Amino acid sequence: MTFTGAPPPERLNLARHCLSGKPPDKTALIVAGAEAQRWTYGALEDSVLRMAQGLRLAGLEPGDRLFIRMGNSLDYALIFFAANAMGAIPIASSPMLTQREVQALVTFSGTRILAWDGALALPPLDGVTVLGPDQIAGLKRTSPGRYADTGAHDPGYMIFTSGTSGTPKGVLHAQRAIWGRRPMYEGWYGITHSDVMLHTGAFNWTYTLGTGLFDPFANGCTSVVYTGEKDDTVWARLVAEHGVTIMASVPGIYRHLLRAGFRPAATLRHGLTAGETLARSILDGWREQTGTELYEALGMSEISTYISSSPSVPVRPGSPGKPQRGRSVRILDDGEIAVHRSDPGLFLGYWGEERFADEWFATGDTAELDADGYVWCNGRIDDMMNAGGLRVSPLEVEQVLLHHPDIADAGVREWRVSDSASIIAAFLVPRDGARVNEEAVLAFVRDRIAAYKCPKQVWFVPALPRTANGKLNRKALERP
Repeated sequence: MTFTGAPPPERLNLARHCLSGKPPDKTALIVAGAEAQRWTYGALEDSVLRMAQGLRLAGLEPGDRLFIRMGNSLDYALIFFAANAMGAIPIASSPMLTQREVQALVTFSGTRILAWDGALALPPLDGVTVLGPDQIAGLKRTSPGRYADTGAHDPGYMIFTSGTSGTPKGVLHAQRAIWGRRPMYEGWYGITHSDVMLHTGAFNWTYTLGTGLFDPFANGCTSVVYTGEKDDTVWARLVAEHGVTIMASVPGIYRHLLRAGFRPAATLRHGLTAGETLARSILDGWREQTGTELYEALGMSEISTYISSSPSVPVRPGSPGKPQRGRSVRILDDGEIAVHRSDPGLFLGYWGEERFADEWFATGDTAELDADGYVWCNGRIDDMMNAGGLRVSPLEVEQVLLHHPDIADAGVREWRVSDSASIIAAFLVPRDGARVNEEAVLAFVRDRIAAYKCPKQVWFVPALPRTANGKLNRKALERP
C-alpha cells in the first residue's frame, strides 16, 4: 500500500515549480503592511533569481545551509526561495528564538551564511557569514542567475521543531515536498488559479510557508501576507480590500475573530484550519457568524497536512477529515497514525541522523478510522504539547527550568483552560529552604527559550507524580 498519486518528476526544484511558467503580469503576492506592495510573478521570479545569483557570489554553494534570522517580511520569503533556487538549504527559523537557541541551531546545522534583518539579536557566530540589510539589498541588484538542476530527492529546506528528546530536531525536506502537497489542493483547499489566499501566520512555520506561499504560487494564485502590527480587525479589512477567497489560520485566531465580531466580505468562500484541534464551539460559531465552512486538517512538520476535510470531503465535527486522495495512511498496532515512506511529501530525515528509511513513518498521533474513512483522533502517543499550533517538547522546557538554582524538580504539560484553548503549565518543586516566586521563574525561562515555549502558568507542588520505575507521569500532574 503505497502513495498512489502521480510520482514527482526526476528533476525538480521547489522554487522553480512555484514561480516559473506563470503569467508574468499576474499578481503573485500582496504584502500588506503600512502600505500594500503588489508583486507580479515576473517581478518575483526576477528578484529571486537575482538574489540566488548574489548568494552564489557570496560563497553559498549547493547543499550549504542558510539560516534565516528575520522577522516576518517580504525579504524572508525572497531569501528562502533564492537559497532553494540555487540548490542550498534555507533554514526557516522563528524570530522568537533567543540568542542562545540561535547559536545552538546555527552550530548544529553547520550553517555557512545567516540572513539577518538588522533588528533581531544575534549571538557570537564564529565562521558564519552574516548578510545584513545592506548586503541583502545588494543581492537584489545582481544580474539574474538560473535555477539549480536539482533532483526531486535532493534536500530542499529545513525547519527546526521540538523533538520528543527535548532537543529541537532539524526536519529536512526534499525538493519533492512541493509535489507532495498536491493531494491538499482538492483534499483540503478546493483551490483554483483564480483564488486569493490569506494566511495569518509567519513564514517560519511549515503551515505558513506551504499555505501562504508554496501552494498559492504552485497553483498560479495570489497570496496575501501581512507584515504589520496585528489586531483582530486586520483580517476582515484584508479580506475586503483584496478580495480574499480562502483564509487560513489556527483555531485560536478564529476564536479571537469570532469574539471581535468578524464578518468577512462576500468573496470569502471558506476558511482552513490546522495546527491544533478545532473545537466544536469555534466551528459552530464560525458557521453561524460567517455563513461559510471551516475545513480542518491534521499535519506535522515532517509531512505538513495529510488528513483533512474539504469542499469535496464534508465536515464531520470532531474529526479532521479523511486521508487525502493518493496518500497511503494506516493505523499501527499501537494506535499511531502512520504514513508510507513513498509519499513525496514525507521528509528525508532529521538533520544529523540517518535518512528516514522505514516503510512507515509513525506520526505520534493516535486515532481510529470509522467505516466511512473519517479519522477520529485520540491525542499524542507521547507528551508533546501544542502552543498556539506549534509543537513544544515538555522535556525542552523542563531542562531549562531545572537549571534554575531554586528548582529541585520540574514537570511540564499542556493544560486545557477551556474546550477550545490550552496553555503550557509548569509544576515545580522548590529546593529545601528556597524562596522563589512565579515571576522570577518565568523571567528566567523567557531569557533562555522562545516565548511560545514558555509556561503561562506556574504551580509550586511538594512532589511530582512518578511511575513505579521513577519516570515522570506528566498526565498525572494536577493543579494543587
